[in-house]
Amino acid sequence: MDTAFQTPAHRPTPIAAPAPPSATVLLVDDQSTVNEAVQCMIADTDITCHYCAKGANALEMAIATAPTVILQDLIMPSLSGMELVKQFRSHPDTSDIPIIMLSTNDDPQTKAEAFAIGINDYLVKLPDPIELVARLRYHSQAYLNRQARTAALVAQAQAKELEEMLAELRRTQTQLIQTEKLSSLGQMLAGIAHEINNPVNFIFGNLTYIDNYVHDFLKLIELYETVYPDPDISIKNYQDDIDFEFIQEDLLKTLQSTRIGTERIVQIVLSLRNFSRQDHADMKLSNIHEGINSTLLILSHRLKQGIEVHKEYENLPLIECHQAQLNQVFMNILNNAIDALMEQEEQVHKQISIQTKHTSSNQVEVRIFDNGPGIPDSIKSQLFEPFFTTKPVGKGTGLGLSICQQIIKNHQGFIDVVSEPGKGTEFIIHLAIHQPEAAIAPDDETDDLTAAD
Repeated sequence: MDTAFQTPAHRPTPIAAPAPPSATVLLVDDQSTVNEAVQCMIADTDITCHYCAKGANALEMAIATAPTVILQDLIMPSLSGMELVKQFRSHPDTSDIPIIMLSTNDDPQTKAEAFAIGINDYLVKLPDPIELVARLRYHSQAYLNRQARTAALVAQAQAKELEEMLAELRRTQTQLIQTEKLSSLGQMLAGIAHEINNPVNFIFGNLTYIDNYVHDFLKLIELYETVYPDPDISIKNYQDDIDFEFIQEDLLKTLQSTRIGTERIVQIVLSLRNFSRQDHADMKLSNIHEGINSTLLILSHRLKQGIEVHKEYENLPLIECHQAQLNQVFMNILNNAIDALMEQEEQVHKQISIQTKHTSSNQVEVRIFDNGPGIPDSIKSQLFEPFFTTKPVGKGTGLGLSICQQIIKNHQGFIDVVSEPGKGTEFIIHLAIHQPEAAIAPDDETDDLTAAD
């Protein structure tokens, strides 16, 4: 047994390249002899041929057989070849199928008219078999290539649409998660504000009486000193021990500072309520300056680390909005600004500037600028992408600015960022004053913090 040409067991058998798709021809001719001749010409090829003897039935048969090329006669008794071409070109299922006209007429004018109405090729009966097969294969392959490109483009478009749908789904999911977090945060802050508010109201209310009582006691002591200018030695020694003169002066100062501190707690509670105010389904008329100030007050512990805040507020109208959502936007942007400034340990003058402006009849603008390190051009385009962050693991989720953009978009506005490395960063928030077809809920909520709930 000769084994010289055996393939070694360890060598894989070569995989043959896939054969090109075969052509499927629809022949339309009223002469059966032409069909017989064509069948003979393609007998030894992989070309499949369907025959239609009547032009009136050709369109129906073409739809049923889905040919890759149509070979048709010019002159037929029931329907002329020119009219049949028009039928093929006007129907969506056959409009792109290549058509080869087959005729005994070699007149250039006839050929020109046939090409003008949409044929792809013209052959004089009966062509050489090699030429016929070559043209059938050429037009068939060209048609299949076009179909493949079209299918690829459709698939690409569908994939892009699916990708956009998935991205929108992720954004929606992220927004729902954030909304739920905001709702929980709002409920928690509202509860804290309520619990703090009750004892603060008692303290704040009692301070008025304490202040009056202290003044009365001091007045009484003053009268005693007037009537009895020479007190007993034991009283005199006790006055010296407790430094009575200092107590008289410091007691009033202590009461005043206590009142100031209590008023400060009242403002913090008010800010918590404003910041976490639970939005109804409808938007309400709100003062965005109150939202910004509430956010700054909540962030005051971070701003005290050497950051100066400069505010330049223009007289703005009330705007239709979800106040808690806008407060979240201000919170995210201001937090990012503080983070950027705190990273600049050697920077002496750290500043955040907030400017508001009434820019048009239905638009206001909020600009928040920090003189931090700025944002590199390489990442500026990614700032609003979900889950993109430059912060270390555990320091940021990459959702803040994406959520800000979505909230502003929901308020019929948009947000811009202007930044250069070394020249700081400015976020510009554009907001509509009146929302289209927005139902405005009356703002029934009151924040009376000087009376017990």
